[in-house]
Amino acid sequence: MADFGKVESFNRFSQWGNRGVIADNDPVEQEKAMKFNALLTNAVIFHNALDIAEIVRQLLEEGGGIDPEDLAHISPYLTEHINRFGEYSTHELGIQPEAYETKLDVDFTPLREQDPAAAGFTAAA
Repeated sequence: MADFGKVESFNRFSQWGNRGVIADNDPVEQEKAMKFNALLTNAVIFHNALDIAEIVRQLLEEGGGIDPEDLAHISPYLTEHINRFGEYSTHELGIQPEAYETKLDVDFTPLREQDPAAAGFTAAA
């Protein structure tokens, strides 16, 4: 049987934006709500992935070791640090963000060489 923990985690995460409720019977409005939720979900995942990568880079620069297997268990589906209904400033919209580094210097080769079934990855039924 396949491990659906990550899928379930993603589903809970994606429902966080609208609490899994579409409050309109109009199909056009429902589609808008679903697309907005997908956009919100992807933006938060992207932001979280950038933050995680930056923390890993800092640890590596400080001489800390990163076990690829531990890193593989870190989830970008975090919401505790986000205030969904907080105050947001628009005066920063014109500020150009710093470029982010896309390469993470961690060797994932051992994870790729593992037997997928032994690592908990199995084909879906």
